[in-house]
Amino acid sequence: MIKRILLVDDSPIIHTLLRKALEKHGYEVCGNAKNGREGVELYKSLKPDLVFMDITMPIMDGLEAVKLIKEYDSQAKIIMLSAMGDDEIVGQAKELGIDIFLKKPFDDYKIISAISKVI
Repeated sequence: MIKRILLVDDSPIIHTLLRKALEKHGYEVCGNAKNGREGVELYKSLKPDLVFMDITMPIMDGLEAVKLIKEYDSQAKIIMLSAMGDDEIVGQAKELGIDIFLKKPFDDYKIISAISKVI
């Protein structure tokens, strides 16, 4: 059962949009990270049920963060977020074990639908 969700994105607007959509549907946002390194650290300390991970971020990008999270916990459930639907990046994300790839902008329906696919 997915309840606790970690948000990893360098955009405060995306954090706000995701938090509103998730809380409206009964999910708890247990942490917010502004870059991949923070995301990896928070994943280890908070052990969320699901991560929403942006790709393009300062310090450490989403692909590198996913790699480290998957090394730490191979069962980690991660939904990638990106403004770019670049096939090469999608391919790299799939190799790392990402099943769901959400393109920005997204709406509540896409967010909740992506969560149900991960379960």
